[in-house]
Amino acid sequence: MGRALIYKIMHDRKIDVINDVKSILEYYQALGFDSLPISSNFSVNSHIECSSGKNEQLTNLREEIGDCHRCKLSRGRKNIVFGAGNADARLLFIGEAPGKEEDVQGKPFVGEAGMLLTKLIEKMGFKRDSVYIANIIKCRPPMNRDPEEDEIISCRAFLDKQIEIIAPKIIITLGRIALQTLMNNDKIKITAARGTFFEYKGIPVMPTFHPAYLLRNPKDKWLTWADVQKVMEKMNNP
Repeated sequence: MGRALIYKIMHDRKIDVINDVKSILEYYQALGFDSLPISSNFSVNSHIECSSGKNEQLTNLREEIGDCHRCKLSRGRKNIVFGAGNADARLLFIGEAPGKEEDVQGKPFVGEAGMLLTKLIEKMGFKRDSVYIANIIKCRPPMNRDPEEDEIISCRAFLDKQIEIIAPKIIITLGRIALQTLMNNDKIKITAARGTFFEYKGIPVMPTFHPAYLLRNPKDKWLTWADVQKVMEKMNNP
């Protein structure tokens, strides 16, 4: 393509843009506006700056955790599983603890249960990298046993800080331990609580079954789907 033709195309596009702007101005003038109804406080970079700031805060928090030896789980772990996803996520999933595959890869929910969680996220209309996924504790318990009280206490402040930084619109807890820990109530039964909204520091919390449970009890998948439909309804109609 010749240079003269390129200049002509660029010139024609400029004219089109000018004509479009002129039409918009004339439209608002006809409606009686003296100026365009645009807020002067809006910044096109605000979302980028917010995301960048949150990523930096999460990085700093991970550095604060370091090569953690705050509890006995450090003796047997391969990797600390901090969490993963979008720092600006509207939706935060919180599980119980890393499993074998998570311990190897250092990422949350990457095993068979993680694949099921990914399918659920996609069925909800999200991408996995558009949400954030974390666990109550950051290291795998031996033989995937339940986390013990001292282990949860050692990690709890880091989870609270993650939630504070991300500031999600809704939290979905996966399984009994995640719900009980977040609500500071070890008497809550997941079978009775699932499908009902709770609240954590002003953030709605929806408890549902852990994907590992659903792998063992596939007939209950429809219950989890009913739970997340309530989440989607609340997100669409705050």
